[in-house]
Amino acid sequence: MANSCLQLSGFVMSCIGWVGILIATATNDWVVTCKYGMNTCKKMDELGAKGLWAECVISTALYHCISLTQILDLPAYIQTSRALMITGSLLGLPAVGMVLTAMPCISLGDEPQSAKNKRSLLGGVLILLVALCGGVSTVWFPIGAHQDQGLMSFGFSLYAGWVGTAFCLLGGAMITCCSTEPSQPYNHHDNNRFYYSKGQGPGNPVPPSTNHSKSAHV
Repeated sequence: MANSCLQLSGFVMSCIGWVGILIATATNDWVVTCKYGMNTCKKMDELGAKGLWAECVISTALYHCISLTQILDLPAYIQTSRALMITGSLLGLPAVGMVLTAMPCISLGDEPQSAKNKRSLLGGVLILLVALCGGVSTVWFPIGAHQDQGLMSFGFSLYAGWVGTAFCLLGGAMITCCSTEPSQPYNHHDNNRFYYSKGQGPGNPVPPSTNHSKSAHV
């Protein structure tokens, strides 16, 4: 019962984390960039927001975005973050599906429990890979943006990616730990019976000792 509850909790956490990864991938509010102080940038309307797909200018009366379509001209941190976030978003779908079909409340015909455990283990590993992709992207992107343009603060998309990474990491770890095969308990009685059969049984007479006969002749 406890194992099923942990597996269900891991599945729910993994779904929440995957949704966070999807939100971070689809939105562009990753970092807020500025070359000067925050107040100066707001007065000069040079406060910007940057994401995986667009770079925006934020002002009181304008929110203008320019799509980052020149793939070959983009910095390495943007291209790598794009690839990792897309990979994590795509891996999340089969991972959630595998874990869902391996739940104890779902039965696929006469499938043995060992097959469900293997599928759940594979789904947990995929969820951990989703967390790895999200973690690398959400750490590397702000570092690259700070070196490129000057980082002022983190955006909503970056927080969503961090939350999604944390939930996927915890959920994947819980699912992986709950998907291992239970070990067979050690039966002490069987072990005694094995050695008992090798020795003398209760019906076999014990051979008399020759020590008494030798002492009699003396």
